[in-house]
Amino acid sequence: MTFLTVRPGDSIAPSRIGVLLTNLGTPDDTGYGAVRRYLGEFLSDRRIIEANPAIWQPILRGPILTLRPRRTGRAYRRIWNQERDESPLRTYTRAQGEALAERLAPDGVAVEWAMRYGTPSIASGIAALLQRGCEKVLLLPLYPQYSATTTATANDQAFRALMRLRNQPAVRTVPPFSDHPLYIAALARSVRETLTGLPFVPQRIVASFHGLPRAYVEKGDPYAEECTRTMVALRQALDMDETAMPLTYQSRFGPAQWLEPYTAPLIAGLPAQGVTRIAVIMPGFMADCIETLDEIGNEVRSEFLAAGGTDFALVPCLNAAPATIDLLEGLARQELAGWLPAPSA
Repeated sequence: MTFLTVRPGDSIAPSRIGVLLTNLGTPDDTGYGAVRRYLGEFLSDRRIIEANPAIWQPILRGPILTLRPRRTGRAYRRIWNQERDESPLRTYTRAQGEALAERLAPDGVAVEWAMRYGTPSIASGIAALLQRGCEKVLLLPLYPQYSATTTATANDQAFRALMRLRNQPAVRTVPPFSDHPLYIAALARSVRETLTGLPFVPQRIVASFHGLPRAYVEKGDPYAEECTRTMVALRQALDMDETAMPLTYQSRFGPAQWLEPYTAPLIAGLPAQGVTRIAVIMPGFMADCIETLDEIGNEVRSEFLAAGGTDFALVPCLNAAPATIDLLEGLARQELAGWLPAPSA
């Protein structure tokens, strides 16, 4: 292994403590090549696809990466941030990082943001913090509910980068925050603000989380428990029950059985039950992305309306709202205890 040496930049004021926000990732553009590279990296992660690589890679490099990039590219084009020429996920993650940096700057804490797949990479984020003189680094994966396919793989990638450093910083990781009071408060506020601005009253508020193969849960992944924990707290905050706010799972991939109930068929079946006005919240996503804006906002919406629904609304993800930055600051300060000077009395 070749060890890397990263030295602080001479012209940069030193920050001895750094925070690295990490999110899933995004292609650099909507073209076939960029989407193919992104999907290739994402679907090659053994945390995501646990199948034997000798069996999986020929399938991935053959039909999947030949056909899927075109369809995925079209979906990205429908929700692309044309003003900045980037995906909304990158726009919102950057905004979260910049806002958190403003909050922590008075304490001399540096903040960078990175993506597990694509750019900017986690390795580049760690290098940027080290170049700013950071000797202590807090990793903050932007996943409220822990899963090996999200939190763990983001931390794995950070540790891989650290393994190549000759002079490693001290490192901490932020634990999942599925029922953290600030997180639940931010979700509840987002729901209330959205409902206040609607021209209709939803009969259901469907909560849709990213799906996970059931086999992963059976092997010990706590993700389903984490999602349930979020929903128990959110329903309590909004004074709702399971009927008024059901939990569902979206983004199923492949033939395996995934966590149920599945979002799309449940929503498409609501008009037959007399439920024609709904809102959908996606609590597992800290920022709007292709899964929220296109899969739910376009595809599931169309299926619901085609089935006889009349009104459909999306509750925006937390994105970079002030309550979101309150949450990120609270999580960071909580986990930086002992590194930051104690507040004066």
